Amino acid sequence: MPALLLDTEQSRGCQPAEMTAGGLRGDTGGLCQFGRGERPAIEQRMQHAGAGRIAGQRRNLREHRLARHRPPPWIGRIIGQRRAECFGLRRNIRTLLPSNGEHQVFERGAAKCSGSHRRRSTAGGVVAAAFTIAVFGWGLGFYGPPIYLHAVRETRGWSLALVSTAITVHFLVGAVVIANLPRLYRRFGLPMITKAGAVALAVGVTGWAVAAQPWQLFAATLFSGAGWVAMGAAAVNAIVSPWFVRNRPAALAMAYNGASIGGVVFSPLWVAAIGLFGFPLAAAIIGVVTIAATWILAELFLAQSPQQLGLAPDGDATPPTTTAPSMPAARPRAASNLWTDLRFITLAAGMALGLFAQIGLLAHLFTLLVPALGAQFAGIAAGAATASAIAGRTLVGWLMPPRADRRLVASASYAVQIAGSIAWLLAGGDNLPLLLAGVVLFGAGIGNATSLPPLIAQVEFAPSDVSRVVPLIVAIAQASYAFAPAAFGLLREFAPSATAAGAAPALFIAAALIQALAIGALLAGRRCRGSGDARGYRAVA
Repeated sequence: MPALLLDTEQSRGCQPAEMTAGGLRGDTGGLCQFGRGERPAIEQRMQHAGAGRIAGQRRNLREHRLARHRPPPWIGRIIGQRRAECFGLRRNIRTLLPSNGEHQVFERGAAKCSGSHRRRSTAGGVVAAAFTIAVFGWGLGFYGPPIYLHAVRETRGWSLALVSTAITVHFLVGAVVIANLPRLYRRFGLPMITKAGAVALAVGVTGWAVAAQPWQLFAATLFSGAGWVAMGAAAVNAIVSPWFVRNRPAALAMAYNGASIGGVVFSPLWVAAIGLFGFPLAAAIIGVVTIAATWILAELFLAQSPQQLGLAPDGDATPPTTTAPSMPAARPRAASNLWTDLRFITLAAGMALGLFAQIGLLAHLFTLLVPALGAQFAGIAAGAATASAIAGRTLVGWLMPPRADRRLVASASYAVQIAGSIAWLLAGGDNLPLLLAGVVLFGAGIGNATSLPPLIAQVEFAPSDVSRVVPLIVAIAQASYAFAPAAFGLLREFAPSATAAGAAPALFIAAALIQALAIGALLAGRRCRGSGDARGYRAVA
């Protein structure tokens, strides 16, 4: 029987190199022959007349065997053909095609798919990490203190004024640390400060639980107040901002939703854990979990910036020619000049006033709803306000146009909350539909009060200034709302009493007026922005 193998020169003259990738995938026998260094049946037929019949029988036998184990065709469509083409094809084509340059086309396409997938997955992991860090930060540092207050009073018998003052110190210390976060990030790095914040927060909360003297309680507030802000609003902005420019509103909305989830998860968790284990052991367990989770996330997602990984923001393959809507007058400023910049002053005032009204009213909302709804349904209504906050923040993040005037969007959010305060005022403490309408309306703006000011700073200040502006406005707001629960408590105590038990018209009127002032501050900033040579937005490189 004549030899079936061609010599080297004849094999180079044949045509398998011209076969397409689709043809290779469709011909299972040919793929196997290429992989073993053999020649397909069409080449053998050119040398021997009987080779076609022999090869055909072998191919039919192989196809018969494969058909018994081949999954239905719809399996491939369900698990994702595109991913298989991006990654599976890359390995096969590289080894099967001859080195005539054709496989380089497939290599470039596969590498492009792989790089795009890597960029998206890395940025998505950063958002998920920021979300989780926010859950722990707000769960322990923001929603925890009211529960700590109750636990400390129950176990120590200290006065309400003493423990309330400790909470105020907790937030004031945090405000001081927030103002210095940019300097700390530059010196020690974002991952190290985030890890240190988790440790300080866990130590501080444990200090709340084991404090035997008032001075020990106030010492614990130094750690808890300094630690939680390294996992709070300014920290979340610092984590997410380097990875997103064009899609930053949606990314920040998703990350900041961790703050609301922190309240949903940790408020009942603290109550259950303290009742089951006692305050000291519950604080130790939750503190250890917080430290472990934060350290792991910081190592996995915060250790390297997109520039260090060779990635561009928003998952772009190359640095974009335009980054974000900004203003022609958005030039870098010296640190001292920010305090004379009316855009900064009005933005800080708008955020501080809005959060002062919001925190002050929310601190007393539960007790105001209990007479009409009962304790159980009042708790459900408070949870509905949190759900409304998540929905409002998410909708604004995804639906706000890139060129939208973000001060107007923030003003509209405050206006919705004013409508909620008016609904509560008209409810008179006993009108159930109006009470629930107020919960939904007021709750819709809770999340936007923290997520929109950083987005306003993004478009009104130079990129080099945003990292200073955001911590400063957050610090000013926190220093302001630290006194809000006490201020609204005094107003509720000394204002004329209402007829219904759950009616507090003075609180609702005060909240609406303060948020109206916040709207005025934001709109005044629009007029400052339009002065000089700055009118409208433009895209800057």
